Amino acid sequence: MGDPRLPDLTGRTVLVTGASGGVGGGICRQFARAGAAVVAHYHRGADRARALVDTITDAGGRACALPADLTVEQDCNRLVQEADDWADGRLHALVNNAGVQPVTPLADLTAADWRGMHEATTTSAFHCTQAAARVMRQGGSGSITHIASIEGSQPAPGHAHYSAAKAALIMFARSAALEYGAHGIRVNSVSPGLIDRPGLAGDWPDGVRRWTAAAPLRRLGRPEDVGDACVFLASDAAAWITGTNLVVDGGVSAHPTW
Repeated sequence: MGDPRLPDLTGRTVLVTGASGGVGGGICRQFARAGAAVVAHYHRGADRARALVDTITDAGGRACALPADLTVEQDCNRLVQEADDWADGRLHALVNNAGVQPVTPLADLTAADWRGMHEATTTSAFHCTQAAARVMRQGGSGSITHIASIEGSQPAPGHAHYSAAKAALIMFARSAALEYGAHGIRVNSVSPGLIDRPGLAGDWPDGVRRWTAAAPLRRLGRPEDVGDACVFLASDAAAWITGTNLVVDGGVSAHPTW
C-alpha cells in the first residue's frame, strides 16, 4: 500500500467514521498507503466497509471494520474504545467523516430534518471527539480531523441545514484545538469542494460543467485528495498545526463571484 508521496504513518492507527462512503473510503485508502492501521467505521454499509478492509489487507495493510450508530452517544464511546483496544491502546488519529447531504429548500425544511442533519454530522463528531480525546490523553498526543465543507463558508441553495452543520464543525475544531492542545492533541478540519463519484456527471451535468469551468485546477476532487489532506494533518509534518481549516477544492473558492 506504500505511496512515497505521503508521510510515513507506520505504527499508527486511525479511526475513520463513515468509511463505507466514497470520501471515507478514499481517506482510509490513503492512510493505509501511508502505513497506518485503519479502523473503518460503518453504520448501514457493512458490505462496502468489509470490501474496503479486504482491499487494504490484500495489499499488505492492516484494517478492520466496526459498526456503530453515531447518533447514539454510547455507540460512539463503544466504537472508540473498540478501536483503541484493536490498536492495543495506540489510537493515534480520528477522522470525523460521517454525515449526510440531503438537498431540501429552506422553506420545506422540517425541525426533524434540521435535527437529523446535526445529529448525523455535528453531534456525532462531538461524541467521537470527546471519546477519542479521553484515550489519546493517556498517550500524550493525537490528531483529530473533522471533514467539513467549503459550504461551511459559502452556502448552496437547498443546503441551509448542511451548510450550518459544516460551519459548526469548523468552529468546533477550533474550540477543541484550544482546549485539547495542552494534552498534545491537535484538532483541525478539512473542507472539500465537489468530490467526484460514479455517475455524478450523468446525474448533474450542468453542475459538473460549471464547477470544472470555475476551478483553477479544472477538475473535480477525488476522495484520495481529501485523504491526502487528512494524512498530512495526522502526520509529524503537521506537528505545529492545530485549530485550522484546510480547504481542498481545486481553488474554486478563489473564483470571483461578481
